[in-house]
Amino acid sequence: METDFQAFVAARSTALFRGAFVLTGNREAAEDLVQETLERACRKWRTIAGKDAPEAYVRRIMVNLANDRWRRFRRLVVTSEAESGDSAAPGDEFGQVDSRDQLVRALQQLPMRMRTVVVLRYFHDLSDTEIAADLGISPSTVRSQLARGIEKLRDQSSALSTPSPPRHREGIR
Repeated sequence: METDFQAFVAARSTALFRGAFVLTGNREAAEDLVQETLERACRKWRTIAGKDAPEAYVRRIMVNLANDRWRRFRRLVVTSEAESGDSAAPGDEFGQVDSRDQLVRALQQLPMRMRTVVVLRYFHDLSDTEIAADLGISPSTVRSQLARGIEKLRDQSSALSTPSPPRHREGIR
């Protein structure tokens, strides 16, 4: 059983990392998420290996962990913003960034379920029925979440691709 798990990790860890990166938007957080996911999967590997689709089961663990982290983060951010009265300035960009970074940032703006559906479809190439089974929702909900997510990403893409306005600089020319 241990060699089966090691083979699974060797074969699927890169794909899991890609999905985790898109879910978290941060390399370190994605590494932590994959590590925690694989740790939990290792503890239950006998059960998981007996399933028809062990990868789907592990992906579900990862999505659940990401959702838990997102909820904890949201509570912390809302609490700290309420206490300090400060929030980030909307539209504050640091100049031109590459398209991958723009996509990750745009995905981070989507609600968690919508983001999860988009990630599972376009980063894991899953069908509506596979996503529905992974998330415990209907295929029609998957399609509607996907359509709304893509629409929001399109709306955000024009705002994200616009560079920051030039700032006046004083000094020697």
